[in-house]
Amino acid sequence: MDIQQIKYFLILAEELHFWNTSEKVGITQSALSRQIMSLESELNLKLFDRDKRNVSLTSAGQYLKEKWQFELSTLEIVHQQALQIHLGKLGTIKIAHPDSISSTIIPEIISKISYAFPQLNMELLQLPYSQEEEALKNYKIDILLSRDMNQSVFLHSKKLSSDNLCLVVPTDHDFKTPEDITSVNLANQKFILTYGGSDSRYDSLLQDIFKHYNIHPSSFISSQFGSTIISLIKKGLGIAILPQSYTHYDPIGLRFIPLPFFSDLYINWRKDDPNIIIKNIMDLI
Repeated sequence: MDIQQIKYFLILAEELHFWNTSEKVGITQSALSRQIMSLESELNLKLFDRDKRNVSLTSAGQYLKEKWQFELSTLEIVHQQALQIHLGKLGTIKIAHPDSISSTIIPEIISKISYAFPQLNMELLQLPYSQEEEALKNYKIDILLSRDMNQSVFLHSKKLSSDNLCLVVPTDHDFKTPEDITSVNLANQKFILTYGGSDSRYDSLLQDIFKHYNIHPSSFISSQFGSTIISLIKKGLGIAILPQSYTHYDPIGLRFIPLPFFSDLYINWRKDDPNIIIKNIMDLI
């Protein structure tokens, strides 16, 4: 018994006419009869009552018609879903990204992906820098947007954009323009810093800025998430250096003063990953 025999049976069960059915399925009437007889023999039951004039379903045939119609319909849906997965249009993709692009680049990317692949499920995550590379290597995430270009031989890394870094202060702070940002003025400021780790390019960039202004912050709060830092700045607990993209986050109560430094944004993914969805997304981006 195979699916084609069941399809022949279901069409004959609707037509109740061998000649009409054979025309519909594109085989001879004798070939159709052999297929039905073979099916009946394998099932060890009679599917049709037939004579020279009439064809009708037996009780067993009527039962199988109802059951097989449902099962084949379900099977067709499964086949279509498998095809969509094969074509990279269905499934789930996990994307990790920094907090700083939650209100800018991420909505743009997700909108583009959703338009191209409306049935694709997407999970968005934010991870500490120290966990990003391992999560990507171990298939816990599929695509990583990061302020750090990944150097692993197992991963691809591509620059997407650059973001101006800003000194972020409360609106009632004395700093109002880039001219206010001097070594002397910064010396006594309390900084709230991001912390990615000693090998983080972004943290290294912050150290370059401190060297540029010849300051050495010793008393500060650190957080891995920019949204938390913004809330702390609003409470007057310190100032921070953050990407300008945070102006789209919640700028009320804050002042962003541009610095002569930029932070790059990279997209990272696994090399030779067989998941066609990832390839389709990377082609899109």
